[in-house]
Amino acid sequence: MNTTFIDGKAVAATIKEEISKEVESLVQQGRKRPHLAAILVGHDGGSETYMRNKVKACEACGFKSTLVRFEDDVTEEVLLKQIKAFNEDADIDGFIVQLPLPKHIDEQKVIMAIDYRKDVDGFHPVNVGRMAIGLPCFVSATPMGILTLLKRYNIPTSGKKCVILGRSNIVGKPMAQLMMQKQYGDATVTVCHSRSTTLKKECQEADIIIAAIGQPGFVTADMVKEGATVIDVGTTRVADPSTKSGFRIQGDVDFENVKGHCSYISPVPGGVGPMTICSLMENTLAAGLKKYYR
Repeated sequence: MNTTFIDGKAVAATIKEEISKEVESLVQQGRKRPHLAAILVGHDGGSETYMRNKVKACEACGFKSTLVRFEDDVTEEVLLKQIKAFNEDADIDGFIVQLPLPKHIDEQKVIMAIDYRKDVDGFHPVNVGRMAIGLPCFVSATPMGILTLLKRYNIPTSGKKCVILGRSNIVGKPMAQLMMQKQYGDATVTVCHSRSTTLKKECQEADIIIAAIGQPGFVTADMVKEGATVIDVGTTRVADPSTKSGFRIQGDVDFENVKGHCSYISPVPGGVGPMTICSLMENTLAAGLKKYYR
């Protein structure tokens, strides 16, 4: 079978270039350059890397960016005070608080404190609720990135059977909502998770599998029907002594054995990952344009 590898890195680069041109056009018209701010707590390796990539993406898109850092022992009160300052700063169009946070801080309380009109991560209940009923909003970055890849590769979704593995608030649940909505996926959606007794059978019947279950190599060749589209959201660090870092990133799909069965498949890394940051940039542009909320 001729398999097309979904190149998220290339798509993200194209979109960032498109955003950059739009931003320069805005500036030439005398309008404000979009401004993305971020709060980073502690020194988690994954969060540090992700934040560096966000800053680079802001530069590529022509955005202004601000990063405020706190140590692990920052109090919830101090963090909430910084969020309030970002909420009230008219120059900041959107901002994020990098998760995860230290255990002594209530993540949900932090998310609720963010002005939903600046919530470019799309985690605030107002944005989640608006997304669920198809109203304009900031859609969380990873699901939005997956939708963009499907669209850019002209992968048909309307009427197709889509199986989503995983039910997290960040990927699984919003992905299911979007894939079933007429203006996005318009698909027939099944959500499977660790307790699903017919998981393998559901996957075998799927036209599209979106794997976000957090288990390396979980989707095997015997779970994928010929010609299916497989989107791998997994990013688990597994030990690999042959690499300089001592680990490598592995997806939820047994890529080498599954790829021969697919029409389209996204690799890890280089598939969904670059699109997550790209989608954050698209949300920031929308925030700068006051596209959803005024």
